[in-house]
Amino acid sequence: MTLVSVIIPAFNSERYIERSIDSVINQTYTNIEIIVIDDGSTDNTSTLLRKYYEKNLVKLVSLAENKGQANAINKGILFSTGSVISLLDSDDYYLPNHIEKA
Repeated sequence: MTLVSVIIPAFNSERYIERSIDSVINQTYTNIEIIVIDDGSTDNTSTLLRKYYEKNLVKLVSLAENKGQANAINKGILFSTGSVISLLDSDDYYLPNHIEKA
């Protein structure tokens, strides 16, 4: 099965990030790595992301300061090991079979 890397750039996303990550965790296709780039968040996003990281559910890359979504995505690509890369905004989510259908 092909490994799919899902990259989620996050900046001040405390209201949405859990729904976003959970939607990837609950995919029908399971050979997935989740890479979240905390782009210098100043709200509670970092705390929420650490909970997922501590449970080994995501790879977490924390940037010291906000440098924008494109920079965060590029950092995520550097850490990805999948043959396929999927991008998900931190305020969006996937339907349960999104990756399988793609």
